[in-house]
Amino acid sequence: MSETTESAENTASTRRQVLARTGALGVSIAFAGSLSDLFAGTAAAQPLGHTGYGPLVPDPGGLLDLPKGFRYKVLSREGDPLRSGEGAVPSNHDGMSAFAGRHGRVHLVRNHENRATAALPVPTVAGLTYDPAGKGGCTALTLDSRGDVVSERVAIAGTAVNCAGGPTPWNTWLTCEETEDKAGTNGYTKDHGFVFEVDAADPRRSGAVPLTAMGRFQHEAVAVDPRRGIVYETEDAFLRPFGLFYRFLPDRPLGGPGSLRAGGRLQAMRVPGVPDLSSIQETGACFDRIEWVDVPDPLAAQTPIRLQDFGPKGITHAQKLEGCYWGGGSVYFVSSFARSAEGSAGDHYGQIWRYDPSARRLTLVVVFGPDTDIQLPGESPDNICLAPSGGLMVCEDGNGAQHVYGVTRRGEVYPMARNRQDIGTPQEPEWGEFAGVTFSPDGRTMYLNCYTPGTTFAVTGPWRG
Repeated sequence: MSETTESAENTASTRRQVLARTGALGVSIAFAGSLSDLFAGTAAAQPLGHTGYGPLVPDPGGLLDLPKGFRYKVLSREGDPLRSGEGAVPSNHDGMSAFAGRHGRVHLVRNHENRATAALPVPTVAGLTYDPAGKGGCTALTLDSRGDVVSERVAIAGTAVNCAGGPTPWNTWLTCEETEDKAGTNGYTKDHGFVFEVDAADPRRSGAVPLTAMGRFQHEAVAVDPRRGIVYETEDAFLRPFGLFYRFLPDRPLGGPGSLRAGGRLQAMRVPGVPDLSSIQETGACFDRIEWVDVPDPLAAQTPIRLQDFGPKGITHAQKLEGCYWGGGSVYFVSSFARSAEGSAGDHYGQIWRYDPSARRLTLVVVFGPDTDIQLPGESPDNICLAPSGGLMVCEDGNGAQHVYGVTRRGEVYPMARNRQDIGTPQEPEWGEFAGVTFSPDGRTMYLNCYTPGTTFAVTGPWRG
């Protein structure tokens, strides 16, 4: 997610600086393609009837700008004491999901994308720590029926660079390590680059067990097919050759908590004749007969998976594969951007792809804002979730001002939130990215994280849905 990109395009930076000055209050359509395709078959498939909730109102508290009628509550901030007494709230708040609890409670599981240099690591806790040298992990918050925090504790520790992940149909969280560091690197005592399962209600039920059969690579996000139990995985590799899109075929599909430990088969997607997805620029482009190829060495003992030999036909790569979610009988995944100057076959500001497993068909359904209009939302879409109003919520991860944008089924884009926490200087202001956008099970509250300084918000208001 939030690695430093020193080679950012000057044109993009200029556009983002303009966005920072204007506040992006007048947002134009930033997406092309068949947006209705994104929401077909979902429970929230009715059109909004309105575009957004109006302009963002400057927050006198200097934290979060929202439309009129909406309000936020700060649930947690990095550096504050964990309510469990286990230490301080860790830094680098990233992917997150919400789960229903008993008596109207909500359980939040929150990733901390901490590297070896993190100043505020996830505290190590006996029985919940994988590698004592790892500074990443997850924390779990429990909210009562009024939305107040009643507990906050470590859910897993000793992992590394926990970026995104995804919920399972049995209400656990799969947290993903975005690293390939092996034991002996950065002081680690164990290999990293795995997926771990976290039980939001009782983390001790899940422990700290790597799901090794799901592969060792720079994981980003996962999505589970609730009918077949197949787990789809994205890889956010920073250098060429770029990441792959995977599927994991569990030996115990839909087997409930702990079932993924039983193992399974890891495969990578091959689009015949397309070695790099960034070469495809036209929305609606469709590819049938998608192939899935067994990964030669899922543990990447000697060679990273994306560098392994997939035969004479090769394999399909894509730069900056990020968000991944399931909806309407298909899995959707995000490529945040592609830059030919960094080795991609083409340039774009972001794409959303849809894979239909029943038809074995891959379709490019959304292309994010071209650089012809400075009012368009920025490049680098990251975390994405379905909104109760029948559209998407999209977290930005770029330069300049940082927003959460909503997208209606008609392709209309509107600002939903803007980060006001300036972590730069008066001469060069800077705002941390948003991450982990998710909704409460009843759809009445949107939860989201500010990555830096680590802050978790609950947003309530006149949601339509």
